[in-house]
Amino acid sequence: MDLGTSGTATAVSTASLLSEIRDGVDLRDALIVREWKAITSWADANIVHTVEGAATLTEGYLDTGVPIAGPGAPLVSEFQLMELIAVLGRSPDGGRAYVGKIIECAWRLPDLYAAVLAGKVEPWRALRVAELTHGLAAEAAAFVDHQLSIAVGTVSWALIERLVTEAMLRFDPERAEAERQKANEHRHCDVHMDEVDAHGGVHLDAYLDAADGHDFNQAVAREAALRGRLGDTDSLDVRRAKAVGAIARRDLALDLLITDDDTGEVIAQSPGRRVELNVHITDTALTGDNTVGRCEETRSPVQLEQVKEWLQAPTTTVIVRPVINLADCIPVDSYEIPDRHQRRVRLRDHTCRFPNCTQQAVRCDLDHAKPHGQGGETCPCNLTPLCRRHHRAKTHSQWRYLVITPGHYLWTSPHGHLFHVGPAGTTILDGY
Repeated sequence: MDLGTSGTATAVSTASLLSEIRDGVDLRDALIVREWKAITSWADANIVHTVEGAATLTEGYLDTGVPIAGPGAPLVSEFQLMELIAVLGRSPDGGRAYVGKIIECAWRLPDLYAAVLAGKVEPWRALRVAELTHGLAAEAAAFVDHQLSIAVGTVSWALIERLVTEAMLRFDPERAEAERQKANEHRHCDVHMDEVDAHGGVHLDAYLDAADGHDFNQAVAREAALRGRLGDTDSLDVRRAKAVGAIARRDLALDLLITDDDTGEVIAQSPGRRVELNVHITDTALTGDNTVGRCEETRSPVQLEQVKEWLQAPTTTVIVRPVINLADCIPVDSYEIPDRHQRRVRLRDHTCRFPNCTQQAVRCDLDHAKPHGQGGETCPCNLTPLCRRHHRAKTHSQWRYLVITPGHYLWTSPHGHLFHVGPAGTTILDGY
């Protein structure tokens, strides 16, 4: 495809283009921040001081204050809002939502708003936060704002959702419990046997309790792995699909096992389900002062009552592990990574350590930062979680990284751009 360019692109020209694109991103964000400032000033000048839904006389006409942000944010003039949206060139609904999110940030998320103005957080990320905090009480929104100000560089979508969920659990537990119970009413497991396709396949969809889903996933994974070891050459996805059938057929065969002589009821002995949870709690949880924990398996805040329900289920075995010292670093001689090292590294880093990647560390490879064949030790301080895609990039391209200290990484892109990846997220170091 001829785009009007001639000659062969060189590394120098590619680097120049990347720099130009980076400058364009900075310019675009600066223009958006400028627009945010103007909209905030507009809102401050067009506040209607009345109760929601009531009309008031403003400049000779009846106006109504409309709530377009969460509780505690000001009501703005309905008519003035119409004009602003027109000037912005947005649709009525889209413009109202956009302006509402900016007001949400300015009045209810002041730390996040300040970070946007300072260029520390991209505007689109802040808009996503505002979208989720809109329905929170003022105290809950302030909690989210404070938490994001601590780790302002890690405003990933998953983190936003977890923080909003935790805020609701902390400051509106009645609503959180009501929503949990309501969500439980939607649990289902459907096999669409009336929709068998031409290839003899059917779709299965389900919404389960998290513990039940965890158990099912573990059972399917074990069955699929066993099939692979026994010589099944199909892909992992296909073996997992086969595993569902194998598990189901074992259940159907229960009537061939032991039945009660009097009632005919099938008797099956089960070893019990094994739910392994890494739950992080504070000492105040033990006294009842803090009802929120963090579940490593679901990567989300969780009510302690929910954890109790999981652990009190019949035939459940509870395994309590001691606190893991993430700073522990005892190398081993082999290339193979022992489980204790894998656990420490994944709990330390949580996600793939490539810039801005949010893949869970439990789904990542563990890379020897200094290759084992070149003298690199197999110990937590020399191990880095990288998802398969970014592991390949590090191995087969010019992407490189250095471990500054355990948990902190300095990446260099193929054209020399620098990125710091650490507990607070990814920071671009160009120009430092």
